[in-house]
Amino acid sequence: MTPRTLHLAESIDGLPPGIRGWTTTKANGSFGLGSDEPVGAVMGRWGALLADLGDLGVERLATAHQVHGAEVMTHGTGWHGWLRGREADGHVSVARGTALAVTVADCTPVLLWHPGGAIAALHAGWRGTAAEILDRGLDALASLGFPEEECTIWLGPSICGQCYEVGPEVLRAVHGGAHHGKGLLDVRAALARQAARRHVATVRTSSGCSRCDTARYFSHRSGDAGRMLGIIALT
Repeated sequence: MTPRTLHLAESIDGLPPGIRGWTTTKANGSFGLGSDEPVGAVMGRWGALLADLGDLGVERLATAHQVHGAEVMTHGTGWHGWLRGREADGHVSVARGTALAVTVADCTPVLLWHPGGAIAALHAGWRGTAAEILDRGLDALASLGFPEEECTIWLGPSICGQCYEVGPEVLRAVHGGAHHGKGLLDVRAALARQAARRHVATVRTSSGCSRCDTARYFSHRSGDAGRMLGIIALT
């Protein structure tokens, strides 16, 4: 069954049985909870998502108030519905019937999975990348018995390296070393290097840029208040 939220979204192909993943686009509408858009419209989209997940046999959706940090929450069973945690930018679960989601609009939605039945969703802007949230997510999966050498990472639509000019303090935070002027930052490339350092089995990167294609994606740098979702579900 195809969730209605996959309509006009970008689905991830080649996932193992029992795992579904996709990122919404501007055409799906905003899922941001901090804009001036009428609450009913935004909550209606979340309600439709919950109904879609229910059609897939998913009874739990974990999200959080994101703070551009490196905190990762691990979710088990024993609860139902929509959980919105406090101050976390990542989620991990090995519980069937669970979906994980992060909101983005230039930051990278990082979706991870292990074919044995483990998933993670991370929100990675430059701060989260510098704080090594990817390592935190991989550590959480490894602690549950799912080593990174057997995992796949999907780096979803986000601002590309040719569009993202940042100051020297950002370049130092992400790359280390001495940087004395503005430069371009490719967050997805930095995440891919971190994944390679951890010997992750496969890294897949979307070609979508939120700043290049503002007709398709929300972009914070372009002035959009809307937010997209990166979603991964263990059915």
